[in-house]
Order: sequence, then C-alpha cells, then structure tokens
Amino acid sequence: MDLQLRDKVVLITGGSRGIGLRTARLLADEGCHLGICGRNLDDLDSAASELRGKGVRVVTVKADVTKPAEAEQFVTQCELELGRIDGLVNNVGGNSGGSLMDASDEDWQQTFELNVFQLARMTRLVVPRMRRQGGGAIVNIASISGWHVQLTGTPQYGASKAASIFMTERLALELVHDKIRVNVVSPGSIIWDDGSWDRFRLEKPEQFAAYVRDGFPMGRLGKPEEVADVIVYLLSPRAHWINGRHIPVDGLEQPTPVMEMRGW
Repeated sequence: MDLQLRDKVVLITGGSRGIGLRTARLLADEGCHLGICGRNLDDLDSAASELRGKGVRVVTVKADVTKPAEAEQFVTQCELELGRIDGLVNNVGGNSGGSLMDASDEDWQQTFELNVFQLARMTRLVVPRMRRQGGGAIVNIASISGWHVQLTGTPQYGASKAASIFMTERLALELVHDKIRVNVVSPGSIIWDDGSWDRFRLEKPEQFAAYVRDGFPMGRLGKPEEVADVIVYLLSPRAHWINGRHIPVDGLEQPTPVMEMRGW
C-alpha cells in the first residue's frame, strides 16, 4: 500500500532511539523527510546517518522539549531547513518519583511536564505552520497505563498519560476545521535491546518469565516496530477518516500482580 507520504515532512521528539527511531525508519522508507530531536548527540548522529542512507533529508537538533526555548528552536530549525511541517509525533515521555507517599510535588510536576505540558507546547508550535499549508497530522504517544491500572506504574505516570489521552480528543475537536488530525497511540509493554524491559529480562529472568506468562495472551512483549507501524499509518493521508481516536497497541496485555517492580 502506498501511504502517500513521499516528500512529506514529519517531526519526531525523542526520535533517536526506541519507538521514535523505529518510527523514523519506517517514515524514511516511505520517502518522508525528517526532523528529530534528542538529548544525546551521539544517538542523534547515528540515527541521522542511518536515515540519510535511505535517501531522505534529515535535520537533527539536540533539544529537551520540556524546555520551551529548546522546543521552539527544534521546530523553527526544522521548518527552516525542510521547508514545511506535515506531521508531528509527540514521542517524548517519562516518569519521575515512585509511589504516592514516596513521590514529591516536584516528581508530579516533572512527570506532567514530560507527558502533558511539552505535548501541548509542541502542538502549539506546529499548528500555525500546519494551518498555513492547509493541514497536517499529529500523533501523541501515551501508554496503556493511562487507561487501566498496572502494578508496574506510578499514580503520577498513569494520571499524566490519562490526561494526554483526553487532551488528544479535545485537540482534535479544536483543530478539525483546520484539517489537522490528532490521534493517540497507547503502547503496552514494549521491549528492545538495552531498554528497561530488556534489562529486567536479563537481571530477573524468572520474574520476567512469570510476567510474560501471566499478562500476555500472545506469549511475548511488543516490539517497537509494531507501535511504529500504527503511528506511520495514522500520519498518512490513508488514515484521513481517523481523528481524535485512542488506539491501544498492546497485544491484549492484561494487568497482572505477579511482581513488585520497585527497586529494579
């Protein structure tokens, strides 16, 4: 299927590793030009070299999008060098602090900055540019922790991801007449080399095996490429009738109380 993405320009926050990098690879395969940001120059340089090898233009910016000036620099530089912005993947996210009684006010604020505030900031930055060219597509990355409780999460993380899911539908309604679609993807537990789940698998193989056995009807964790497939489709004109939707990509993952994750 031709996704009609050739020569489109897509920005990806946190695009130098994990789900962000896998999404960038698939977009490059479709002929998309890319703007990616991250906080590690070596990762950015490696990603850019690989992606340019696919014959597309790539702009990399060392930026922390939780900082307003750096987020604006990322968007401005990408538009200057690539000429337009057709899509945005709000991939950056994270968590600060532990359980309710262990987490501070600052942990809550930082977690919401990572998962909600910077998402709104990036959206505000790209929308005027998309309006000028007649439309675009935005995909936010949330988590299944935002819509069902898991033993492995924290209250601030789940609450912030729930907020990002709700905000997506609100933004879609606000932007629909600008022909800007906004959707959200919620990955389940996704494993890749040197990621947190991979480290847990190596450090505690018996607990990891029990987690997979009791919580995953398909017998394994997800792959980042499987999330990227959905993101790329949602960015494409082929998905023009999907708007304001929340799409879990979790292989029917089930909440399971097999272990206590604190401390690993």
